[in-house]
This record gives sequence, C-alpha cells and structure tokens, in this order.
Amino acid sequence: MRTADTLRTAIRALLRHRARSGLMLLAMAIGVAAVVTLTALGESARQYVASEFTSLGTELLIVSPGRSETRGAGVFFGDTTRDLTLDDAIALLRSPAVSRIAPLVVGTTLASTGSLQREVPLIGTTAEFLELRRWKLAQGRFLPPGDPERAENVCVIGAKVRRELYGPRPFLGEWLRIADRRCRVVGLLATEGRSVGMDADQVVVMPVAIAQDLLDEQSLARILVETRGRDRLPQAQRDAVDILRERHQGEEDVTVVSQAAVLATFDRVLASLTYTLAGIAGVSLAVAGILVMNVMLVSVAQRTAEIGLLKALGAPRRQILAGFLTEAGLLSACGALLGLGVGWAGSLLIGSLYPVLTVHPPLWAVLAAFATALGTGLVFGALPARRAAALDPVHALARR
Repeated sequence: MRTADTLRTAIRALLRHRARSGLMLLAMAIGVAAVVTLTALGESARQYVASEFTSLGTELLIVSPGRSETRGAGVFFGDTTRDLTLDDAIALLRSPAVSRIAPLVVGTTLASTGSLQREVPLIGTTAEFLELRRWKLAQGRFLPPGDPERAENVCVIGAKVRRELYGPRPFLGEWLRIADRRCRVVGLLATEGRSVGMDADQVVVMPVAIAQDLLDEQSLARILVETRGRDRLPQAQRDAVDILRERHQGEEDVTVVSQAAVLATFDRVLASLTYTLAGIAGVSLAVAGILVMNVMLVSVAQRTAEIGLLKALGAPRRQILAGFLTEAGLLSACGALLGLGVGWAGSLLIGSLYPVLTVHPPLWAVLAAFATALGTGLVFGALPARRAAALDPVHALARR
C-alpha cells in the first residue's frame, strides 16, 4: 500500500467516527492552546518589565540602606544598620563618574483642598528626579533646583490627584494641604509618565527636606545616581561604596546596584516563571496523549475484522502499524494546529484587554507545543498500533 493510500485510509477511518475524533482533537487543542497562551503571558510580562527598566536608562545606580549579599535583591531588602542622609547623597557628587543624584523619601499621607481629600503616595526628592526617572510634565514646572535642605513649599501632582481634588477648575498656583503643611501646586505630571513601582497619575512630589519633616523620616529610602556614561558605571559603583564607607566610620552598610543588575534579576525570575507555566500547561498534553491511546485501543477492538482481512490479503505488520500511527499523527497534528489557532486568538484577546502588554507567544513555545503534541500522539498511539499489527489474521476474522 502506498503512502497516499495509507493516508487516505486513515482519514476515512477518522471521518467514520467523528465524535471520537472530535474528542481527541479537542483534548490536543486544549493542551496546545494552554501552552501557547500561558507562555505568551509570561513572555509579555518579562518584556514589559524589561521595557520599563530600560526606559529608565542604562546609566543608573540605585543606592539603598542596608547590606545585602544577594545580587539584585538588595534593591528591595537589606539589613539596615545606618540611615542614608541628604549629606550622604550630596557626598556622592564627589565622584568624577557621577553626573547627578536624586535622593528619595517615599510615604503615604493625606492631601486635601477645601472639603475634598484623598490619600496619596508622597515622593520627596529634588529637581533632578524628573530627568532621572524619564518622567514628563503636562503643565507648569517641576521642583526648583538648588540646595535640597532649603526648599520652597511647592509640590507637583499627578493627573488623578488633580481630577479628584480640583476637577476642571484651575489648579496651578493654588494651595494644597499635605498632612499639616500647605504647599503651592506648581506643576502637573504627564499621564504617560509611568515607571516600575510608581504611578505618576496618583503621586504628589515635594522637595525632599519638606517630605522628611511631613513623614517624620530622616532616612532616605533610595538614592538614584546617574553616571557620566555606561562605561563609567563600575567606577561610579566603587566610588559610591567607598564614599559611603568613609562617611559611615568604615562600615559597608549600603547596597549599590546598577539598573542592569536589577533588570537581569527580574528577567531570570520571569523567564523561570514562563518555563514553569509552559511545563504546567504541558501536563494537559500528556493527559491528551493518554486519551489518544485509550480511544485508539477502542478503535483496534472495533476494527479487528478489518485488520484480519488486511493481514489475510498479505498486508505486512509494518503496514498495519503505519496505518494506526498515521491516524494518531493526523489527530495530534490537527489538534495541535487547532490549539495554536485558539492560543493565538486568546493572546490577541488578552492583548486587546490589556494594551500595556504586548501579548504574543514566543516562537520556541509554538514549536515546542506543536512538537510535543505530535510526539505525544505518536508515542501513546504506538501501543494500540503494535497491538493491531500483532493480531493473528485467523483469530481476527473469527471475531467478526
């Protein structure tokens, strides 16, 4: 029997049992669609985080209080032994590799005007913060430059704060009460000014010294340090550690990491998450393979007489084996293609619901899902095919 005849026979056998074939197609399609959709979500999350960090620039160092031995994680955790102060931040400018710094104090407080009030995230910083964070202004101006310890009572607000507290009326130059202090609104952050961990729509930005007084917090949460070029990052990192060690009586009690190191940590974590999601979804392909095996065993039992007739006419063992494996392969391939289509459609739907994410499955996941589905179908279809090929023609015909 030629290859074309074997393929034609397999297609006819599948069409004779549409419900059974449809069930196996659905099982394979669900498994492949799960792999494609989940890996698309994992990959889009990884790319989103990478783009957010990259948008901050590659020449940025982050200085945090506390010493951590885990690379990258020290940006968020550390065993604090000494506070970071404004004087520490200013001292970092002594390094020839540092171009500018932005000290940060972060907290939550109440903002109010008239009878309206809301809780807002408060950021205390300096004029350099706007450029370091790559944020933009929609109206007005940012914090005034100058000595951070002698600051004016001014603030810059986000778009959502403006809508909820001022509505459509003019707000520039108006007074806004932050906790127990009044400050004049001098600027409005642009809506597109978003960054990892901060939403420019909801924050109020004030001079760092005033924010420290309001929050009763003298320690800085972070110091952002911009270097004079990417090639100066190692020198700036060494200088920052040396300068702060000298100021802290010889103790190295801060963590200094580059933006690239933080990104690399997130990238590894999210890549591992993507592979884990793919593995979990791949379990459904194994379940689909077991279903293929069971249904093919039923098919062998139902077609015993047909197999016996083929063998009585001289069909060799390998031809019977090839016929059943072709059926399993066709079902697996068609189910995989259907699953790929459903997975792509699901990815597009999620992308339309969450435009901030670029949801598309990675090529390796598409190829792996298709190959795994096809391989699973053939592997689990091998046992029924071997059982069919091993039938004795006389006994098979006798069971008609």
